[in-house]
Amino acid sequence: MTDLLLEILKQTAIHTGYTLVCVAIGFVVGLALGIGLSRLPRLSRYLLPLLSILNTVPGIVFIGVLFIWIGMRPATVIIALSIYAMFPVLKNTVTGLNGVDEQYKEAARGCGMNQLQRLRHVELPLAMPTIIGGLRLSTVYTVSWTVLAAMIGQHGLGDFVYRGVSSNNNELILQGAIPAAILALVLGGLVDLLQRHVVPRGLRNVGGESK
Repeated sequence: MTDLLLEILKQTAIHTGYTLVCVAIGFVVGLALGIGLSRLPRLSRYLLPLLSILNTVPGIVFIGVLFIWIGMRPATVIIALSIYAMFPVLKNTVTGLNGVDEQYKEAARGCGMNQLQRLRHVELPLAMPTIIGGLRLSTVYTVSWTVLAAMIGQHGLGDFVYRGVSSNNNELILQGAIPAAILALVLGGLVDLLQRHVVPRGLRNVGGESK
């Protein structure tokens, strides 16, 4: 029992590490691209639907293709999952920034703010509830996608799931699935806690999650 518990904790730590790294990368890239696309509405009109189509490609296919190019390395998992983690943040950033009322932008211009100052002090704070909603979706989704790391020998809670499926052992499957579900709930709760700290109370329900 002790050995099993230690193994679950070890794989949970690996799973958590992949999730946090990929979500962090995806958030930074998605936020930056989202800000850029919100300034380029014509490009955004064509690029966002294309990205939505790419987002429907199954993770197992994407990781398989990267495995052919990169090999059995942690980078294979990190690249694939970071791209998937980016999509909700990117979409919600564009949605949130485009949803900022024009009157607030005009007021900021009237105060003499330049474009960067308007973005930092007006647009991003008003869009933050929607952006954080994208971060929450990204975090919860990435916990489940990280199960695929075990497919190419990079461990995580997917080890239990894949071994259980291959041996038709429901107990093994649950040993991976239950900790993964708990991890998703915990990390989702931490994002909710982050929202309470970075988003003013009056804005927390503005925009919500863009789905």
